[in-house]
Amino acid sequence: MPDAPSDVAEQKQRLREKLRFRRRHFAANLDMITRMSAFRTLPAPIAALLDPNSLVGAYVAMGAEPDIVPMTADLAALALPHHASRLDEMTFRRWTAGDSLFDGPLGVQQPSDDSASAVPDLIFCPLVGFDRHGGRIGQGGGHYDRWFAAHPHALRIGIGWSVQEVDAMPLEATDMPLDAVLTEQEFIVTGERL
Repeated sequence: MPDAPSDVAEQKQRLREKLRFRRRHFAANLDMITRMSAFRTLPAPIAALLDPNSLVGAYVAMGAEPDIVPMTADLAALALPHHASRLDEMTFRRWTAGDSLFDGPLGVQQPSDDSASAVPDLIFCPLVGFDRHGGRIGQGGGHYDRWFAAHPHALRIGIGWSVQEVDAMPLEATDMPLDAVLTEQEFIVTGERL
């Protein structure tokens, strides 16, 4: 018999706590070489997907999340998540590396409110945990899942440390699968769109 939705939500919350601890510990103990080289260059399979007109959605790292700004800094067209208020849906706004960022209502650095709206073709999204089948759990707000559901054409690439991998992710119907995951060790294709 399948787990009831509340059981899955409880499993995900317990897993979040475990994986956040694992992520913090791993990031705090990274050796200098890994710290200096991780997430600095786009992997060839991702670069091959992009053309000069591709708009890429990225994010500004919080806490122990991998910092991908160096990896995306040379891309011609970038966008970052934006929240107008705590209750509004996540959107994306155009951003160029070096432009100012502002504290958003959820405590995340974001482009200014007057930056142009954008709909990326490919999204690099942070995660708390992932599996090799495209399962992902984030912070628990559902912002990325709702955006992915509203924009199914966008390729979804999760970004995380290798220690955030689990064998199988407990999933709910609203969880949108990833097409791939990039860690400091490998690029893992999880879906059929790549």
